[in-house]
Amino acid sequence: MKKVQRYLALLLAALMVISFTGGCGNKQDVKTDAPESSALFKPGTYTGEGEGIHGNIQVEVTVDENKITAVKIIKHDETPGVSDAAIKKIPEDIVKYQSIAIDTVAGATVSSNGIIAAVTQALQKSGADITKLQKKPDKDDVASGEAIEKEADVVIIGGGGAGLSAAVSAHQNGAKKILVLEKMPKVGGNTIISGAAYNAVDPKRQKAQGIEDSVEKHYTQTYEGGDKLGKPELVRTLVENAYPGIEWLESMGMKFQDEVFTVLGALWPRSHKPVDPLGTGYIKTYMEYIEKNSGSIEIMLDTKATEIIMENGRAVGVKATGIDGEVVARANNGVIIATGGFGANVEMRDKYNKIWPSLTNIKTTNHPGATGDGYIMAEKVGANLIGMEQIQLLPMGDPETGSLSGNIEQGVENRIFVNKDGNRFVDEGARRDVMTKALFEQRDAYMWVILDKHSYPTGDTKNNFNETIDELVNKGRAYKADTLEELAKEISVNPENLVKAVEEFNKNVETKSADEFGRTLYKDKIDTAPFYAGARVPTVHHTMGGIEINTNGQVLDKSGNIIPGLYAAGETTGGIHGANRLGGNALVDTVVFGRIAGKNAATIK
Repeated sequence: MKKVQRYLALLLAALMVISFTGGCGNKQDVKTDAPESSALFKPGTYTGEGEGIHGNIQVEVTVDENKITAVKIIKHDETPGVSDAAIKKIPEDIVKYQSIAIDTVAGATVSSNGIIAAVTQALQKSGADITKLQKKPDKDDVASGEAIEKEADVVIIGGGGAGLSAAVSAHQNGAKKILVLEKMPKVGGNTIISGAAYNAVDPKRQKAQGIEDSVEKHYTQTYEGGDKLGKPELVRTLVENAYPGIEWLESMGMKFQDEVFTVLGALWPRSHKPVDPLGTGYIKTYMEYIEKNSGSIEIMLDTKATEIIMENGRAVGVKATGIDGEVVARANNGVIIATGGFGANVEMRDKYNKIWPSLTNIKTTNHPGATGDGYIMAEKVGANLIGMEQIQLLPMGDPETGSLSGNIEQGVENRIFVNKDGNRFVDEGARRDVMTKALFEQRDAYMWVILDKHSYPTGDTKNNFNETIDELVNKGRAYKADTLEELAKEISVNPENLVKAVEEFNKNVETKSADEFGRTLYKDKIDTAPFYAGARVPTVHHTMGGIEINTNGQVLDKSGNIIPGLYAAGETTGGIHGANRLGGNALVDTVVFGRIAGKNAATIK
């Protein structure tokens, strides 16, 4: 089994140029003729380029006559944390298997393909027969020998936001040995690709902006926003521990921006935005702590948990399958399930969906590993599942991928939605389910987000997903014009309707009064060129139902009794958000209940 230390640095933004970079900067391609007939390559060092998420990835490939000896990434602009696993693993696998037909890294497909394309280009310069290098490598079968035995005070299933929060918390509360089992090739889960908004009543930041708020208001909006289907004691625990969660993260070095905003569906301006892009700040913070305490906290990647081990009615460990065979991890104190939701599992979505039209062909914002493994394991040991039909959709999916990337909105107050006719159709500050249901009623379930220079003062201003507006426009994922009429032509909507929609919105910005849709959240008018538009469609985002827990994070059985030694945290749990999760409450969930589960798994005997 590869040591975890090889993976820990993957998610640190400070190490974006990892060991592949070296001092190779501006080497010129070696000028060569075709290789000798008996050789596979003309020995030398060659460079190549391939397209990544945020521009070209440049590689340097070294070959001798018969093999690829090294692949180095010499330049890239990929998002820290999200693409790091691909940047490390793809070059390693190409050298290991002597093939360019290697598997891409789940969750970093574009970066993976960009690296492969760059290596292919470099190898072409060496005179290689590319068709020979496109043969799928024969990989070793999973070892069938004796199981790998592990022992820890706390065993955690899942290395996303909740799982890593729990790992740090368990260590801070006295656990001497913590083991995290993560089935994906990288940690981060949905947290690392999220918009990263974190709701908390924050007297200092909100007061500076003239925002009145209270924990009680956050509680009421969360509880009533979920149609009062959340368990009041869990909702109370969430909101009361939200700001202490920020203080905890900041104590470990995480930084948030000074101003709060209103993320989509948050209902109030209390959303905090990290300084680091997407959700990388959370994962980076946890991983820096874990790296400093690597002797106590171990992470096993590519290790899929399959079963919770029970003895005398108590959870005492986990069985898993890793790249080197079966793993049996014994837990002295407790087991924590933090496997996320099932948004990426179409079969499970169809099984539990009772609210939406068929979700079979609806894409998702989730990472590929969000397949509901935790629910299956928990239910097999008697855990109660609640609210499984409560599946949250967003009106903010990319039309091609369903992901949140490419979304041009910066906050609720400064943009409107229009349909293909150029007309508004909903309160853009409403609940997520309200907005999505309204979008389904529009032609082709398709809308445009409209905003202006107030949201993007310069072309290099980034959205919440680390993409500049110029980058999005250049790739055809957003549209830009100097007038609304020109913008309407760009996106093929009725110019008169679009102009009227914006004019009516601007009138309400002046009066701050509720409009015909009931909207009350405003800040700036949409009146300053350039104007921008971005297309969006419905997408599966969050599963509110899951494993029932109490305020200690302990898993409950179907009779409401505690299952000793078993805890759960994050999206895999149910009973917190009810029928609708407020935007910005998911990261709070991972932090608050991850901390609670970690602490109690370390201390409750």
